[in-house]
Amino acid sequence: MGAYILRRLLLVIPTFIGIMIVNFTLTQFVPGGPIEQALARIEGEADAFAGITGGGSELIETSEDSKYEGSRGLPPEFIAQLEKQYGFDKPPVERFLTMMWNYMRLDFGESYWRSIGVFELVAEKLPVSITLGLWSTLLAYVISIPLGIRKAVRDGSRFDTWTSSLIIVGYAIPGFLFGVLLIVFFAGGSYWQVFPLRGLTSEQSIWEGLSTWGKIKDYFWHITLPLIASTISSFATLTFLTKNSFLDEIKKHYVITAKAKGLTERSILYKHVFRNAMLIVIAGFPALFISVFMGSSLLIETLFSLDGLGRLGFEAAVSRDYPVVFGTLFVFALIGLLVGILSDLMYMFIDPRIDFETRGD
Repeated sequence: MGAYILRRLLLVIPTFIGIMIVNFTLTQFVPGGPIEQALARIEGEADAFAGITGGGSELIETSEDSKYEGSRGLPPEFIAQLEKQYGFDKPPVERFLTMMWNYMRLDFGESYWRSIGVFELVAEKLPVSITLGLWSTLLAYVISIPLGIRKAVRDGSRFDTWTSSLIIVGYAIPGFLFGVLLIVFFAGGSYWQVFPLRGLTSEQSIWEGLSTWGKIKDYFWHITLPLIASTISSFATLTFLTKNSFLDEIKKHYVITAKAKGLTERSILYKHVFRNAMLIVIAGFPALFISVFMGSSLLIETLFSLDGLGRLGFEAAVSRDYPVVFGTLFVFALIGLLVGILSDLMYMFIDPRIDFETRGD
């Protein structure tokens, strides 16, 4: 196992570098970079695309001898100073190597627009995304496991058919679209004002006046809709995995032997089948968590105004705050790669018959 873990850890390095190279290369071709954003802020525009998208009254003027939009009337020395400030006075390869060297030392730099270190920003926002991912994964397990067991026991029945149809429909609906529907129906969009529209807690003045139990209720009251929206697509995979795992175990000889000995169906199901069938379901916890964490955080956090890592990365990408963009990408990529290894180790730990090390040889 030690050799397998070492190989996987070594494989993380080129994979991570590849992810950073691809994303860094893409940013070199994206219009409206940090220089244009800074010039737009100087001119009082909302962003560098105001003239293109119709946000301004006229098109942004461009100097004939400058490569930046909105630079007319500004001295070349000022433009050069901006380039030096944001590091664009160096060639892209040198900027990338410098960035990777700084990341090796856990130096993520400072945000262009927030005047705060990227590490501090990520450390502040990360707990929100992890919390949402953990609660979503736990909710998926709490609902999907009993449902999957019942579907296995009643395989082929009407209950199995209509629940399968319902689950597939839920899986087909994107999480952010389902979140919009929840807002429209339950957050004062057009029908009922049952849940709050944004945030993880009430306003500070209200929050401070609540008791401990009141704060817990307020927190779950706020997180209900984001939790449902981010979990909806996880039900299908986990429910069908549980069902198929139980069906495979039910058909085995030891179950037939247990029935021949006169054991009740409930005793066979929960004392014998459950333990064996749940191995692969439990081992998939890390993989499901990372899929929810990385797949739902950006859109769900932005939709419900949750101050997490996904929303931070989205706002940074819009404002071309590249240190924050690559800082959040670093965290997402690293967590994804490490949890992938943890997921494989969970399979090996729960079921010793699985041996990735031998298979790799």
